[in-house]
Amino acid sequence: MNIAFFLLPKLEVAFVTSDSTLRQTLERMEYHRFTAIPVLDAKGKYVGTVTEGDLLWHMKNSNGKITFENASKFYLKDVPLRLDIKPVLIESNMEDLINLAKVQNFVPVVDDMEHFIGLVRRSQIIEYCEQFVSRESLQS
Repeated sequence: MNIAFFLLPKLEVAFVTSDSTLRQTLERMEYHRFTAIPVLDAKGKYVGTVTEGDLLWHMKNSNGKITFENASKFYLKDVPLRLDIKPVLIESNMEDLINLAKVQNFVPVVDDMEHFIGLVRRSQIIEYCEQFVSRESLQS
């Protein structure tokens, strides 16, 4: 099985760039109802994943300098990312994908130049595996 079979392409993925403001990031996450979202650099390379917690702790630790009202003056590139959400290469094998999906809700997928090309949701992998379990129970 090829990772591309599970790929949600970049065009269909909500993401932000590292030069986005905190407000833009929060609004994108709220609009899509996501608690984590991939971060790309200006050239489209995957740099990490920002979570609601990252934003909250960054605002809290600013000693009142950053509020929601002035969040458009601060940039995502200055927010420390607590989780190391690792990507896989599009040429990676299914074992690599599944190992990451065990500990991540989604797995970013990059090409050999580290450009973000999409992601795979853990739920897609579980649904695929469920089909095999269902088939086996019907056969037995």
